[in-house]
Amino acid sequence: MPTALIVGASRGIGKTFAEQYVADGWKVFGTWRKEDDRVALRDLGVDTLKLDVNDPNDLAGMAWQLDGERLNVVIMNAGVYGPRTSHPLKPPTDAEFDLVMRTNLLAAMRVLPVVSPNIIRYHGTFAFISSRMGSITETAHSYGMLYRVSKAAVNMFAKMAEADLGPQGGRIISLHPGWVRTDMGGPNADVDVNDSVRGMRDVIADPKTYPGGGFYDYRGQSIGW
Repeated sequence: MPTALIVGASRGIGKTFAEQYVADGWKVFGTWRKEDDRVALRDLGVDTLKLDVNDPNDLAGMAWQLDGERLNVVIMNAGVYGPRTSHPLKPPTDAEFDLVMRTNLLAAMRVLPVVSPNIIRYHGTFAFISSRMGSITETAHSYGMLYRVSKAAVNMFAKMAEADLGPQGGRIISLHPGWVRTDMGGPNADVDVNDSVRGMRDVIADPKTYPGGGFYDYRGQSIGW
């Protein structure tokens, strides 16, 4: 039975990944922070793991619980948007910077080493849920500045991780889910969450067409770094 780990599975894109993989007969581990979320994930058939990505103790506990587990797919979905309005000439506050960069980047840098042995052993895929907003090539606006910077940094980390783990059997990719109708994306977003996740799963499942070290959207199109 193939196995997936969804980091940030409580709602939105992460929860939809969990729902779809469970429906297809996968064993799914999903992380949660609030008790209500744990119960909801359990009722979906998910093996729940308590994880605040900014808590090193929780990360150590997750590592212990996953020791020796087969991981075919890991989805790094946990993230926050931060200030909606921002400008290069108006720096973020310390609190804003710490929240976004720790949650979006530092957490990813801490989670990958925890699961990389499982990924390498089973030639699995570690997928970062990034954003087109993190593309330096395509940047034409400054709104969401801190979120953009955090996702650009995540993309760089993904490229470096692929350079090291790819030759060992792992596959690291960055994914843009589209502008998705979730709590973060809002009701006016143009992509249904089920369509987004289904498309990203297709990319994840096809390493020949979408090799490690790439940045792809949910439709399978490559995005410039």
